[in-house]
Amino acid sequence: MTQFTMTIDGSAVATEYAFDVVNPATAHSFAQAPDCTPQQLDAAMAAAARAFPAWSRDEKLRRTALRDAADALEAAGDRLALLITREQGKPLALSRDEILASTAWLRYYADLEIPRERIQDDADGYAEVVSRPLGVVAALAPWNFPLVLAAWKIAPALLAGNTMVLKPSPYTPLATLLTGELLRPVLPAGVLNVISGRDPLGALMTAHPTPRKISFTGSTAIGRKVAVAAAADLKRVTLELGGNDPAIVLEDADPAAYAASIVDSAFTNSGQVCFAVKRLYVPRRRHDEWVDALAARAAELRVGDGLDDGVRMGPVSNRLQLDRVRALVSDACAHGAVAAFGGTEPDRAGYFYAPTVLAHAADGSRVVDEEQFGPVLPVIPYRDPGDAVAAANASEYGLTASVWSPDTDRAAETAWPLECGQVSLNAHGTGLRPDLPFGGHKSSGIGVENGIWGLREYSRLQVLTGPPRR
Repeated sequence: MTQFTMTIDGSAVATEYAFDVVNPATAHSFAQAPDCTPQQLDAAMAAAARAFPAWSRDEKLRRTALRDAADALEAAGDRLALLITREQGKPLALSRDEILASTAWLRYYADLEIPRERIQDDADGYAEVVSRPLGVVAALAPWNFPLVLAAWKIAPALLAGNTMVLKPSPYTPLATLLTGELLRPVLPAGVLNVISGRDPLGALMTAHPTPRKISFTGSTAIGRKVAVAAAADLKRVTLELGGNDPAIVLEDADPAAYAASIVDSAFTNSGQVCFAVKRLYVPRRRHDEWVDALAARAAELRVGDGLDDGVRMGPVSNRLQLDRVRALVSDACAHGAVAAFGGTEPDRAGYFYAPTVLAHAADGSRVVDEEQFGPVLPVIPYRDPGDAVAAANASEYGLTASVWSPDTDRAAETAWPLECGQVSLNAHGTGLRPDLPFGGHKSSGIGVENGIWGLREYSRLQVLTGPPRR
């Protein structure tokens, strides 16, 4: 099996122990990743702490390094994309898009101005508010988009002057470990340390005394544990957590115009997208019309190994997630929902589940109330748009949402009361850009990522005052 190494203090580091990485399209392991020891974690944190003073003082070097990092990832794009597809399952084209997005985030932050606010500069005195780095950042990335969501953390943290210890999910460690290897010649030793391992490595990172900030993307349940651990010594946190994102189609919305876009959002990456459409509210009078249109579009999705040509939806990324999807669909059908399309597992190896459209779903059922994070779209009929908005807001989550209607003024009016971090009209998730803040309300997280707002999450304010400047 192919062996991978961690990056600690700019050097390749192997471990005595390793764990298997499984290709979800075959359900067989194809590589091994190092299982970081507590002593190696200490070494990574110490390396980051040593690198911090010089790195934090040299803004020009930081910007150059981020550009060089983007170039290095771009040059290795084919290798990285292949690894992502093999370890995560998504179609190769989507993996290539993930590399492009990662480089775009690095280049965006390389050119982003670090704000300085001059409050006073007159005959009475001088006052300025500046941003200062925090120190060492412990970053924990998820398995659904392992590289780009790591880049969301790396780019702003490093531009702000912090150093980092990064841990990918044990389901998808390989592309991130390769990224650490690719960036060894690009970044000063200790600036970015990449480790991998199974539980309890993540808990050891969040409880470690060295980091001054924890940046975590993952489930709300684990996010709560991260917050508790960080609170013990007042670490700052950014938590990008779960979402159960609603889409509301209004009475005048034509399924022929919008069904394809909704299906794409619901089933891209096998539905394993935090901001995917996860529940669809449609007018009761047009419920069957919408279900038929969605089912027809879902039937067009070719499901298979992400390495095969023409595949538009790969497997679910791990067995636990597949078991959860299966259970949610079974529960929904037992409580009155009907699988208009899908609801089955293909007869083949791997963690595959057919794209599933559930008709006559209802609020209060698990598949509607919980984040399924899989290829399932429940369709819920409503009598009045106000009822749909109230049901959308009844969730503990509040990440993104969308409203669909050719009357964009009416759609915007309907969208206004939705309790979430981003709302799109006649599209879903279009606010996912490096220059716009992304973060959730309620149990969907704390803090934001991206844009100048994301940069500020990795900084602390310092006030500089003095006599008039000459």
